[in-house]
Amino acid sequence: MSTGPGIDIAAVTAIDVHVHVQIDDSGRTASPRALTEAMAAYFGSSEKPRTVDQTATYYRERGMAAVVFTVDATTNLGHAPNSIDDLAAGARRNADVLIAFGSVDPLQGPAAVDEARRQVHELGVRGFKFHPSVQAFDPSAEEFTPLWAAIEEMQVPIIVHTGQTGAGAGTPGGWGFRLSLSNPMLLDDVAARHPHLQIIMAHPSVPWQDEALSIATHKANTWIDLSGWSPKYFSPALVRAARTYLKHKMLFGSDLPALTPDRWLKDFALLEYPEDVQRMILKDNAVRLLGLEQ
Repeated sequence: MSTGPGIDIAAVTAIDVHVHVQIDDSGRTASPRALTEAMAAYFGSSEKPRTVDQTATYYRERGMAAVVFTVDATTNLGHAPNSIDDLAAGARRNADVLIAFGSVDPLQGPAAVDEARRQVHELGVRGFKFHPSVQAFDPSAEEFTPLWAAIEEMQVPIIVHTGQTGAGAGTPGGWGFRLSLSNPMLLDDVAARHPHLQIIMAHPSVPWQDEALSIATHKANTWIDLSGWSPKYFSPALVRAARTYLKHKMLFGSDLPALTPDRWLKDFALLEYPEDVQRMILKDNAVRLLGLEQ
């Protein structure tokens, strides 16, 4: 199956590398209803879940492209996510603006490895999304080495949640989700063992921002996406790194529906980065990482 998206790179102003599709055509949602409602309340978001086709329309109207995904945390949540097959098919229908990433449940062991291969070779996904806190796994644990090795062999990147999470925030026990599993230092181990696996550390890694910056500086195969936080709340160290020594490794991401790209871009403009830095963060770095050069 052809996996190449049909995006006219010159025609889009930005590539949002962090967009959740939380519902499929059958109505199945990414997480249990109560958890979804708790997250919306935490973020104060009025954005309703969009299907993959609705997401495509949203980004097409803005002249942008987007990386779309869901998260498979079936074992930990006791809830199967919205259909990844449906998501991938929708991205193919909307290849002018969408790039599909897959997701597998790491706790399913060898079955997760087989599913990752299926999603790349049969569905044409161009990467994978993981959320260690929600999926309840330590990415540095050796039991997950076969999964990382398989993805490394298939030469597609992974986006991995880091830092604090809105999932379960404000609920008793935080829904049982452990923030420690999303410490970016756990990904330093993965990056060291799998030097050809491109790892995107998702979000400003509060409260481990300095750790993430150190990893991105030290490991050539690591990146940072800036989603989930308004740029006006970025730490001074992150603002400085994105302007200077890590400008070639920073990626625009919104975290829709938690944060809209409109809000993110409005606040990003307040940082007054030079035009060349803006181009790198908003589009050029993603083009290079995802192999979208035309």
